[in-house]
Amino acid sequence: MPRYETYVEDGTIYIQTGDGPLAVGPVADAIAVVGGPAWTITYGQEVTQRHPGLDTSDEGLTVDVVDIIHAMTHSERFVETLAAQPADPADEAEISPRLGLFVGKLLENLESGVS
Repeated sequence: MPRYETYVEDGTIYIQTGDGPLAVGPVADAIAVVGGPAWTITYGQEVTQRHPGLDTSDEGLTVDVVDIIHAMTHSERFVETLAAQPADPADEAEISPRLGLFVGKLLENLESGVS
C-alpha cells in the first residue's frame, strides 16, 4: 500500500498524491488549532494506567509542530477521504473541513508521542 507524504510550501500544507499535490490548508491555521508552533509530549495517569507497558521516555520532549507535519504520511484511504472534504471554510472564523480532518490526525500523532 502506498503512503503519501506531507509537506509545507509557501505557507500551505500539501499531501503529495499519485495525481499531484493535494492542498490541505494554511499551516498557520493548523498551528493555531493545536495551540502553537511547539508541542510538549505528556502522558496522563489514565493513559499510563491503561497501557502499563507504554514507552513514556519521550515525556517532556518539546517537538516542532511543522516538523511533525513534514514527518506525517497517509494511507490512500485517508487521502481520498481528505480530498472529498471541502477545502474552504463555511465561515471566515472557521477552518475548512479538509484542514479540520487533517488537524485531527495531527493531534492524534502529537498526543501519541514520538516513535
